[in-house]
Amino acid sequence: MQMLTVDLGDRSYPIYIGENLIEQPLLEKHLKGRQVMIVSNETVAPLYLEKLKSQFSAANVDTVILPDGESFKDLEHLNLIFDALLEKRHNRTTTLVALGGGVVGDMTGFAAACYQRGVTFIQVPTTLLSQVDSSVGGKTGVNHPLGKNMIGAFHQPVAVIADTDALNTLPERELSAGLAEVIKYGLIYDAAFFDWLEANMDSLRQRDQAALTQAIHRSCEIKAEVVAQDERESGIRALLNLGHTFGHAIETSQGYGAWLHGEAVGTGMLMAADLSARMGWLCRDDVARIRDLLIAAGLPVVAPKSMTPEEFIRLMAVDKKVLDGRLRLVLMRSIGEAVVTDEVDPVLLNQTLTAESNLGQI
Repeated sequence: MQMLTVDLGDRSYPIYIGENLIEQPLLEKHLKGRQVMIVSNETVAPLYLEKLKSQFSAANVDTVILPDGESFKDLEHLNLIFDALLEKRHNRTTTLVALGGGVVGDMTGFAAACYQRGVTFIQVPTTLLSQVDSSVGGKTGVNHPLGKNMIGAFHQPVAVIADTDALNTLPERELSAGLAEVIKYGLIYDAAFFDWLEANMDSLRQRDQAALTQAIHRSCEIKAEVVAQDERESGIRALLNLGHTFGHAIETSQGYGAWLHGEAVGTGMLMAADLSARMGWLCRDDVARIRDLLIAAGLPVVAPKSMTPEEFIRLMAVDKKVLDGRLRLVLMRSIGEAVVTDEVDPVLLNQTLTAESNLGQI
């Protein structure tokens, strides 16, 4: 087992990474009281719920099982968690435990932020995307029909348990979606990690435990460092949104769940790379490398043909990164160096948003 720390002073917390952690006695020491509410979904619960329950020998454990999918990440289904907490009379010392992927983690964290004005929660992510990204950093929330993750709160967990064994039951498409977020860390922060991903993508897709553990560890290490510097995204943390403004527009346009989050982000990162090249920052050879690695990871690289530049602009205009009416995008000066800018030439942006030129002049 490896352990990292997200350094937030008296709210610091550990990230445990390794095999068979769901059955290890790691969580009980992080409880505030004796009440536990495990939140999972219909897919994950049959696989891991009973194993996780065995960790809480001295606690009273209740459960709530949500339907599986991004389309259920909304206020209506969030209320199922509140209903269970109130029906079982959970108090302010309760601990919520998120057992599942990013949807379960985001909803459980938001419920924990709101219930009795804030209770403890623990993340037990079971997808690659949630292990390397959404479980770390305290972003929680739900979707709205007009925009993704527009209703939420910053609320940090007290521990994250990333059990790499859980990835053995992950569908291939979900694994690829998680790899998009892994690739992101190389693009924004660590060119050497990007090189390593190019050399090891086959091993990652074959679920080699050593390769997966290394990828998860480095991804979490980068995110922990960024979050420690900028918890509430007033500066450097915005770089973690590379590809997300484009990607969120795709998800909203197509209907939540039609494209997996990582798929949309992967395509969005290539669009960001294309725009970066059009602005004279990123060289075309690097855009080609990014495209090739995304394809090697099993990810789509072309936005939906049905989306017009006008629809992209309309949906991107309600993104959380818009400030004072100005669209801010995360772009790249080189692989490993990203920048946030609100000075994008609309003509160049329109060229990138034109579906048939998403791959640029590659």
